[in-house]
Amino acid sequence: MESSATCVSGEMLDELWTLRERFIATRAIWIPGAYMAELCRGLGATEEDFESIRTVSDTLKTDPTLPFRHSKNGRFIYDFDHEQVRRLAFQPFVLSVEENFVRHDSGTTREFEEVGEDLQQNSVLHALFLFQAFMFHKVEHKHRPKLDYNNNKWICTLFNLRTVTQRDILGEPALEGVHSDGVDITMTTLLGHTNMTSDSAVTFLHTLDEVNGTRWNATNPKYLLGQVQHKHFLDTLLLFDHERKHSLSPVWAVDESKPALRDMLIFFTRKPVIKGHPTHPYDSLNDHEGMPMKLNMKRIDGQEV
Repeated sequence: MESSATCVSGEMLDELWTLRERFIATRAIWIPGAYMAELCRGLGATEEDFESIRTVSDTLKTDPTLPFRHSKNGRFIYDFDHEQVRRLAFQPFVLSVEENFVRHDSGTTREFEEVGEDLQQNSVLHALFLFQAFMFHKVEHKHRPKLDYNNNKWICTLFNLRTVTQRDILGEPALEGVHSDGVDITMTTLLGHTNMTSDSAVTFLHTLDEVNGTRWNATNPKYLLGQVQHKHFLDTLLLFDHERKHSLSPVWAVDESKPALRDMLIFFTRKPVIKGHPTHPYDSLNDHEGMPMKLNMKRIDGQEV
């Protein structure tokens, strides 16, 4: 399915450029949910889709390695040569120690249930894709090894995740402690939460000096850059993943007799890999045949985002 272009107002374009300049200067920006909703409307999101995306996590399946998490993922490509975002073919997922990810399943080849049409055809998701593309396109940043920076395409692995805390298990949005995500740009957006305490799931940003795998509450204060907390619908954090590390506190329940839930969209975006990268066998650039999606990136005054 192809999504057609929608022109963005001059005022909205000015706001996007201001955010982009702040992102370039600070390397990580926080966008409150109410403001992100307005940006999404300006990029074509519909009121009906705002409502439907709030509950899309209800269809999530069991995670392949984490018992407190429900998950799906899907691969997309920002193709700046053809000015399109497209759905890519299914591939297994690997995140390794050499990419600053230290956990019991580091280096494990994982297969997630695929994101379905209910999410990938949602205009709010499309707006978030366009927002992220506008923010990072042609911005200089620190390069990761074994990625193809001569390629004008970017791969975005989208995760829809629900972290669940119950009586017998604590939900940890980042069980791995301090880490980075093995990509160039990470964006995290809240869809909703239920029965979650006010101090749950705080995101801490650290310099690259912090030790990978350190628990969120055992880090060195001199390496702490700041903290944010996804509380409201569409609260969003955008950062250059190879220039920052991060950690998160657990999800705690207000009423311990009931589950506490936290629903997120996570956008892991990077250049395609080259030979020698752990993901090289699983980095196809072929379009998805069963669930095609094509989004036009010429959305802003007829210009490429």
